[in-house]
Amino acid sequence: MSSFTLKLETPRLLLREFQISDKIAFATYRSAPEIAKYQSWDIPYSEAQAAAFIESLQNLTPGILGEWYQLAIELKSTGEMIGDCAFCILADDGKQAEIGFTLARQHQGKGYATETVTCLLNYLFKQQKLHRVRANCDPENIASIQLLERVGMRREGHFIKSLWFKNNWVDELWFAMLHDEF
Repeated sequence: MSSFTLKLETPRLLLREFQISDKIAFATYRSAPEIAKYQSWDIPYSEAQAAAFIESLQNLTPGILGEWYQLAIELKSTGEMIGDCAFCILADDGKQAEIGFTLARQHQGKGYATETVTCLLNYLFKQQKLHRVRANCDPENIASIQLLERVGMRREGHFIKSLWFKNNWVDELWFAMLHDEF
């Protein structure tokens, strides 16, 4: 375990370090085709892969430049792990970060992702004192686009067939927010 534990809270959620007990829920939603479609992993995503990934997170410290730091999203009312979110403070600019998020399908549309991303932005802007946070998504991922706009992020660019992703050239939409805008 790392010496520093990052735990963030919202009214309904706990953003916390992963535990090995999360592996079944993690593997389950990562194996869902509609979830994996816009993400870097392939399906099926096994429990062994989930366990290895969770193990790889155990000694990470949040805020190391250029390293993604992943948090599990837990529903306070049930203790269930329903997704994950991550941030990476940019290696070439320690005042900027990129964020990402994934939510199990059955927990989408309930405001949990909005709560999660708002909490993450609050942490990055208020506690890490960052200048700018960015996110990218596929232009076909309407739910993520709506979420990023809902939390106040601005669409800054649409790059045409700019990313080789799952054996295809795909477009990228980039969003960002400045500290002053939060």
